Amino acid sequence: MNLPSPAGTPLLGHLWRWTTDPVRLLRDGARTGDVFKLRLWRTAVVGYTSDWNRAVLGDLDTFRSVGSLSGLTPYLSAGVVYQDNPAHDPRRRELNPHFHARALDHLLERLDLVARADLPTGRFEALGWASDVVRRMLNAAFFANTMPDRLLADFLHPLQRPAPGPMIPRPLLFRRLDAAIAAILADPPPGSLAEALSGMDGAVAELRVGLAAGYDTTAHTLAWALWHLAGAPEWRQADTLGQVLDEILRLYPAGWLGSRVTARDTTATGVRLPAGTLVLYSPLLTHRDERLWPDPDTFRPERFEHGRPAWGFLPFSAGRRTCLGAHLARAMLRAALAPWCEAKLAQVEGDPTPSAAIALRPRGPLWLDRRW
Repeated sequence: MNLPSPAGTPLLGHLWRWTTDPVRLLRDGARTGDVFKLRLWRTAVVGYTSDWNRAVLGDLDTFRSVGSLSGLTPYLSAGVVYQDNPAHDPRRRELNPHFHARALDHLLERLDLVARADLPTGRFEALGWASDVVRRMLNAAFFANTMPDRLLADFLHPLQRPAPGPMIPRPLLFRRLDAAIAAILADPPPGSLAEALSGMDGAVAELRVGLAAGYDTTAHTLAWALWHLAGAPEWRQADTLGQVLDEILRLYPAGWLGSRVTARDTTATGVRLPAGTLVLYSPLLTHRDERLWPDPDTFRPERFEHGRPAWGFLPFSAGRRTCLGAHLARAMLRAALAPWCEAKLAQVEGDPTPSAAIALRPRGPLWLDRRW
């Protein structure tokens, strides 16, 4: 494949840059072309245009999940998120009704109660608060608060650590959580997602992966949203939270990078891809492409008054593999942000620059001050 490539080293290729600052590496790669090559532990082909996203995300039979980067962490290498066809589509049809926006309406009151409990006063760190409230929201939605909080915190904590933390197998911890989930499924609380999935084959794995996929992604998004609302009080209104969330998800897509492996020889946007090629798409690059998003690095929620480009806005991926928990994540974010529309909120200090691990996260702490 004769593709452009960002600067690397003769011996390690791009592996060192990938482990130290993958966001900068991707941005440097995007400057070389719409499709570029990275030399990691294996060669990867990266694209970020709308046409590339459509090609990669629209063909589940050619671009497969098994063998992709999500298999590197035990937190995501199970359940529907790691299934390929022919198993994926029927499994997704089985799960979809329970995660549709209307199916989650009965959870909104629970989420609101969690969001309004123990709101901080004075100076606080946004990511620490967001991580706590998101964990408690997940417990409320999945298990009606019947999961021991300490066990849930122990399970989720490694996702907040830098690599290789989220990639280290933790079989004893996973077995403890699986046993607790199975016990709840045997007598699920009414109105919980556990009740909705009880009796389904593989429900334990689906709930475990759902917890992992919904935790740090939502917490980081919430922290960034609070930071920007503190800096732009004119947007701190209940009726504009939807636009604010869309803009935060554009600027800081938690799923900053997605991957597939080609099952056969194919071509995408004119680029030949042999079978077995590791193919990457990057919502972070797509969302900062000035051809799709004018003034892409600026917080401008008003841009969503005019819609969004097809295959150019994918904070929850796109196509038939769109994140199953997208509606739940949005409901949690809206519930968590609503109380802050009533407060005086100010930025104190922090570094919101995106850095990458499993999920995109702020480079530094985000210190805020809240007054009522």
